[in-house]
Amino acid sequence: MLNNSYTPAFTNASLLILLLILRNQCAVDYTRRYNQTCPYPFENICLSPSPSSYTMSEILPLHSPLPIIPDDLTTSQFMLDGYHSQRPLRTELKPWFVEELTGRQIGFEEIRARTFSFANELKARWDIGEDDVVCIFSPNHVDYPIVIWGTHRLGAIISTVNPAYTVNELSHQISVTKAKLLIAHSSCLKIAEITAKATGIPSSNIILMDSEANEDTDHTYPTIDSIIHSGHSKHATFIERRLGPGEGKTKIAFLCSSSGTTGKPKLITIPHTSIIAAVVQMAYHARVTEMGFSNIEGKWRVGDIAYAVLPFYHIYGLLTILHFYSFIGNTLVISPKFVFKRMLKSVEGYRINHLLLVPPMIVLLCKNQLEVKKYDLSSLRVVLSGAAPLSSELTNQLSKLLLGVDIGQGYGSTEAFVSLTHPSQKRNTPGSAGHILPGIVVKLVKRDGSLAGFGEPGELYVKSPSRALRYLDNEEATKETFVDGWVRMGDEVIINEMRELFVVDRIKEIMKVKGFQVAPAELEGHLLTHPDVSDTCVVGIPDDYSGEVPLAFVVPSQSAAQKMMNNPEQTEKVKASIIKHVSDHKAHYKRLHGVVFVDVIPKSPSGKLLRRLLKEKAKSLMMVARPTTSKL
Repeated sequence: MLNNSYTPAFTNASLLILLLILRNQCAVDYTRRYNQTCPYPFENICLSPSPSSYTMSEILPLHSPLPIIPDDLTTSQFMLDGYHSQRPLRTELKPWFVEELTGRQIGFEEIRARTFSFANELKARWDIGEDDVVCIFSPNHVDYPIVIWGTHRLGAIISTVNPAYTVNELSHQISVTKAKLLIAHSSCLKIAEITAKATGIPSSNIILMDSEANEDTDHTYPTIDSIIHSGHSKHATFIERRLGPGEGKTKIAFLCSSSGTTGKPKLITIPHTSIIAAVVQMAYHARVTEMGFSNIEGKWRVGDIAYAVLPFYHIYGLLTILHFYSFIGNTLVISPKFVFKRMLKSVEGYRINHLLLVPPMIVLLCKNQLEVKKYDLSSLRVVLSGAAPLSSELTNQLSKLLLGVDIGQGYGSTEAFVSLTHPSQKRNTPGSAGHILPGIVVKLVKRDGSLAGFGEPGELYVKSPSRALRYLDNEEATKETFVDGWVRMGDEVIINEMRELFVVDRIKEIMKVKGFQVAPAELEGHLLTHPDVSDTCVVGIPDDYSGEVPLAFVVPSQSAAQKMMNNPEQTEKVKASIIKHVSDHKAHYKRLHGVVFVDVIPKSPSGKLLRRLLKEKAKSLMMVARPTTSKL
């Protein structure tokens, strides 16, 4: 069992030497064990592919075996207590987190103290313990990681929620996860209060992430600050346990939402070891300790400053930004919301080195070059894009705008993180989503069921120590995605001999709107509740800013059709009513781009929507509509 005393900082040169010796010894010992048990030993992985490998069933990484991945630690123990060979040492006393709006800095010792105090009070006041679920309904905040790691100190589970969720969407997630506590930001409080009442969460189990809302509500809620203050004044109310060997592979750390083709969002179970493994994979790939304890020349360097505006409830922000960038010794400037000019001001003011963005944000940069050039962005070295494909055209525009800045991409999902830009590349190969990470084995399945080789398209299947486990209480969806140790990624891709990944098309029906997943079936089910809708099918259409946007094909009800026939002016009113029906009940990124009335929705004999036919129809309509309007 772990005690709650603090680990002293590395300040002694002899200690550094000792740690280096221990690290090297651990690496040697682990390599011996790995090559005894791993079906893909070092010599097989590192050799250049032979001609016969073009028909191989599995594509192996071009890396030596991964360093050891602890499977007996929680994320909080790994991030705050542990040492790892891939973790660079912070040689300067720089803060871990900076609050963008105030400039407040939080260092390592304060993070550990706040994490313990938060956990202490959660145990004392609410008896939060093993496998209880704590739900975070908030935009990014400097105490977001404190809530995560404090909850994990108690063996409990974090469920992250999009702060744009409506009452219905939040109610679904709370009901499925059986959350015991709801931590809400003041901007989300009204939705949180209504949802808590509807789902049986007492008002005493609502906690405010910040302190601004207590003046605007009839109820006084405890804040994270007040909880930490109270927990700090108490004797320890819990004893943090060390997981057993291998327990981290199955003990759930996060329940993250991911939309699916079956309608309502699914909850993905992510164990502690998956997060830890992904961090180790990225750190090893990024070569952050290639020159010893810290790489001072590489793309990722200890002491760099990264902009944390992408939401922590999303796996990109949660894993890549919060855990990986903190692990490798970067300072995170935490922004609650993306505001274009404020981002530029922060890059200049905080001397930010890494911008982690999604394509719509990059579109804004490229389309507002005059505004961009008003700011000193000379500190920038890396722009990393994810959540949706970044086109080669947009990459070229950004490269011309930000001269000398490395531009790269990553690819993955909540179920599995797969690829990342190579540390030696200034820019990804055009169209590439990065290189396959070490420790990952992939295979590509053609549409006829045979296996693709290098340069051939196929559906991507992934094996990785950082994969999620399953969907919570959804056996059907689990069987469809998690197949015999493989994760079906749902994308058709091409992989070359250098293990670069190129996304060809999305096999799953899921849409990516501004990097967010949107399930057509969810919108279709909601549209069918509108009195003027008889049948419907939603497809994604390309959009320069959002990547994709939802377009609804609708068969109007008999009464609505008659109304529009008698008075053509009613057509636009019915369309507006249908669009409003979605915007009133769904998150902003799920709003319809337009409505197209049709006589019938094409379906197969089994009743399956023939969505591809309507996608083709949408393309034809766009070609006609583009010269005059973007709305259909």
